[in-house]
Amino acid sequence: MSDADFTPLRVTHRAHGRDTDRRIRTWAKARGHPVSERGRLAPEIIDAFFAAHPEVHEQARTFEMVHATARTPGASPEDHAWQTDSLLGDIYTIVHVRGLDEHEVLRRLGAADADIRLIGDGDHSLPEGPAIITVRRIGDWTVAIEDCGWRGAQGETLSALSRGGGEAVAVHRHDYAQHHVTYAADGRLITDLNPGFPVDRQGADPDRLNRHLRDLGIDPAAGDSVDNPVPAALALAGRITGVMMSPQHLRRPVLGAAIPGALR
Repeated sequence: MSDADFTPLRVTHRAHGRDTDRRIRTWAKARGHPVSERGRLAPEIIDAFFAAHPEVHEQARTFEMVHATARTPGASPEDHAWQTDSLLGDIYTIVHVRGLDEHEVLRRLGAADADIRLIGDGDHSLPEGPAIITVRRIGDWTVAIEDCGWRGAQGETLSALSRGGGEAVAVHRHDYAQHHVTYAADGRLITDLNPGFPVDRQGADPDRLNRHLRDLGIDPAAGDSVDNPVPAALALAGRITGVMMSPQHLRRPVLGAAIPGALR
């Protein structure tokens, strides 16, 4: 599929501003909908608010975004809709590593052997430390989940994780900053892209993942914004690695580390 004849799925959104954003959150909370003080509101909550307040809806500015969806067999954003339930929170990093076992992944993420232990449901990253990272084997890949942190999304960390002929793919969600998908191979940062605005990509070979973007209905040559960037990012990682993340992969207790003073 060439970029010239590529037609993404476009959806219409309305920009409502900060005052309306606060009104929507207040309205949703009063009706028992789970909403946070910050971060992105669920589209169904926004639609319900506008349906109840048509006068506000008419004043809002409309704009178009691309909705990522699978066009070929393989991982799809719809397969990762579970993450919108905030099972992982609004800040996390998931790193897929090929070529290393669980203990070595933890070491290259900064854990000392004394940090490595079983991580239970009561373990959480805290501002004053430690940072919690869990690991598990899924097929040919070791998958590390970093709770409320971004050590695994750093270029130097991914280079270390992929050194010696391996690969590393990181998905970083940060609702108050910018999401990232980063791919490294054999110690080199190959591609780093913003799944919410995929034309924004860097690296030694920034176009390496373009085939996967097209397979998810995203035109890599267009300056489009994606309205479901986190599910799209997880699907992109799934297509690169063949690993399909699901809520069962979040279950604890599982091997991990509590790293004092880790980057986040």
